[in-house]
Amino acid sequence: MRSALREFAGSARLAQSLTLISVGLAFSTHAVRALIGWPGLIAAVLTLLVLCGFSLVARWRAVEWYGILPLTILVFVGWCAASVLWTDTPGLTVLGVGYLVAFGVLGVYIALMRDTIQIVRAFGDVLRVLLAVSIGLEILSGVLLDLPIAFLGIQGDIASFGPIQGIFGSRNLLGFIALLGLITFIVEWRTRSVLRGRAIASVALAVLCIALAGSPTTWIALGATLVALAALYGLRRVPAETRWRWQLALLVASVAVIVVGWLTRIRIIELLDARAEFGVRLDVWREVSRYLAANPLQGWGWVGRWPGTAPYVWVEAAVGRDLSSALSAYIDVYFQAGVIGALLFIGLVGVALVRSWLLASSRRSVVYLWPALCLVALAVTSFAESFALLEGGWLLLVVCTVKAARDMSWRDALSRAPLPA
Repeated sequence: MRSALREFAGSARLAQSLTLISVGLAFSTHAVRALIGWPGLIAAVLTLLVLCGFSLVARWRAVEWYGILPLTILVFVGWCAASVLWTDTPGLTVLGVGYLVAFGVLGVYIALMRDTIQIVRAFGDVLRVLLAVSIGLEILSGVLLDLPIAFLGIQGDIASFGPIQGIFGSRNLLGFIALLGLITFIVEWRTRSVLRGRAIASVALAVLCIALAGSPTTWIALGATLVALAALYGLRRVPAETRWRWQLALLVASVAVIVVGWLTRIRIIELLDARAEFGVRLDVWREVSRYLAANPLQGWGWVGRWPGTAPYVWVEAAVGRDLSSALSAYIDVYFQAGVIGALLFIGLVGVALVRSWLLASSRRSVVYLWPALCLVALAVTSFAESFALLEGGWLLLVVCTVKAARDMSWRDALSRAPLPA
């Protein structure tokens, strides 16, 4: 009995199942909370952590532990945890950091137990189901019943071609997840991981969800992702000896585009017909900046999703909206963890993006495109949403960061370097 249990806990099938469940739970937390509330969601996460722990212990010797966690993750999470020392709500900070660590541990488990192509397949299988369920419920609500599904936040606007939000609670989150799905389905298609018919249907589903979500943030992220894909396509065909020159030229061009985009941001917002949506964000950021003056260096203390306490309720009262975040991951980190936390988070995203980009441009396999493109989409979306700090977005960031670090780690390079004579 004992040996059978150990064999089951160490089996690849259990690791595959836990990966699918972890990804599915992380990206469907809104629906889970709507169905069974916060206690049910917390219980599900804790159960997953226990099962992942059993699996990890059973496969202990098969795991390469050296350099398991990038320092960028450890330092950022450590700073968030340290904010319990100066926050006015230490209990909420402990809960917020615990919630962040929980999904981070699930991300680390996925990155350790599965290789990149298996992770792509897992994300593909999960996102196909979530997007299909979202479209199905939108059709049920807007076409068959002509009634909103209030507890999920589905308004039934699909009959008027959107915007729709599916089971995710907001059109921006649906658009972001559909964009991740589009990236994943294309990589599946190119690596022949799924049948051609399923790949084409999956891509069509993701495109349909992006179109019906009508999220300006997603359109901008999609544009950035397509540019990144074109750049990687060209870099992969450049001789290795001259690739660094093209990388440098691309970096300069990217900085120039960001500067031009910032200078012409008003015109871009008008072209996307998103003045109202971005106007709300500007109001939120303006209010947040007022309270940052009190704690600019260390912030107000990490809480993750905004609770109903000061100063978060003050911002909500000023803008006249219920908020769960600052509507920007970078500003959210700045608000909660101060300048130091914001710099650590930018460093975390930046180092992960650089590592995954270098791997995607130099490695032959198409599968290396997936972490790089997902991080581009996540980094761009983070300017107008806080998905990267919460649940599925944080899990995705951890998975991509750990995989990129294990394939391109300075600590591993030092360990392989010959000792001086």
